[in-house]
Amino acid sequence: MADKLLKLGIPAGSLQEATAELFRKAGYNIKFASRSYYPSVDDDEIECLSIRAQEMARYVEQGILDAGITGYDWIIETNADVHEVCELIFSKVSRRPVRWVLAVPENSPIQCAKDLEGKRIATEAVGLTRMYLQKHGVNAEVEFSWGATEVKPPRLVDAIVEVTETGSSLRANDLRIVDEVLQSTTRLIANKKSFADPWKQQKLSNIALMLQSCLAAEGKVGLMLNVRRNDLEKVLRGLPALQQPTVSSLSDPDWVAINTIINESIVRSIIPELREAGATGIVEFPINKIID
Repeated sequence: MADKLLKLGIPAGSLQEATAELFRKAGYNIKFASRSYYPSVDDDEIECLSIRAQEMARYVEQGILDAGITGYDWIIETNADVHEVCELIFSKVSRRPVRWVLAVPENSPIQCAKDLEGKRIATEAVGLTRMYLQKHGVNAEVEFSWGATEVKPPRLVDAIVEVTETGSSLRANDLRIVDEVLQSTTRLIANKKSFADPWKQQKLSNIALMLQSCLAAEGKVGLMLNVRRNDLEKVLRGLPALQQPTVSSLSDPDWVAINTIINESIVRSIIPELREAGATGIVEFPINKIID
């Protein structure tokens, strides 16, 4: 075991595979053994513990873990006093924030937060919901939901506060969204005392850099092409780039090479245009990481 060790929490459940995949792209190979809460990682300076995202911030705050991956929603829900190392915009389905929403049956008379007065609400995020009600000056009963929250209205409760990425589960259960309670993204958080340690701070900063570089590269590809100097201005006018394309001289003084990064979604339309503008030797290649 390494003399210096970072105790890192990896979220169990729905975020587990998405987190592991992001770490793999960043160069950290995390493997999960059956019935073990201690995933292995190919870095002797990191010890992983698999734990629910809902509990992560609390254990990081207490120093049981030096750092962990969890959602902003669970930091707020547990009122944890932790250091936020960086934001990582990814989730189990998409690369956009998840939303905690107030939802009611389609035929419910509830149209806004004020209509919740005296009503019953089911949710997994009890603290978050109570903060929302307090903000709107509403008194309502909030009960913890152990799961299958979408099926509870209208027989068991009047409304729910539930997390959603696409809204498909709510629609499938004939629920409509009344209001958004909170938007949440994934965060890398650290225990404040741990982050004050220079070695652990540097280790976490390095991890954050690599994770963010992988997210920045998603949806991007590299493009290399050759073009005559006489056609360079015309090609550059139609060539989008992350910043500015790199233009390099070739052994033939009449030709230059261009290297750039573009959105993958436009490759199919831009390559024919580049060819028409006089570009040759066009090569598309994958981008794993982008670091500014």
